Amino acid sequence: TQIDEIPQFWNVLRGDIALIGPRPEIPHFVTEYARVIPYYETRHLIQPGISGWAQIKHASPPKFKLDVEATKQKLSYDLYYFKHRSFALDMEIVLRTIKILVSRASR
Repeated sequence: TQIDEIPQFWNVLRGDIALIGPRPEIPHFVTEYARVIPYYETRHLIQPGISGWAQIKHASPPKFKLDVEATKQKLSYDLYYFKHRSFALDMEIVLRTIKILVSRASR
């Protein structure tokens, strides 16, 4: 979450995306991932968000190239979120996101 992502909060206020949910994927990768990763489309049943369980649990930073293996791992976290979605899990994601942002800012 960097300064260039601040406009996304406007999208949250407009209702286009949620604060918590699966992070949107680069559009031209979606078709390929849906073709090669079973259940990939399931992640689109929830409104996308700025931060999500996959971003908290998956250690690697976003890459702007096709990465099927990393996306499979992130999908497993998205599906976990889909199955266990609750206010408590959302609060855990918010708190962990804040912790990550604070630790990055102090570096």
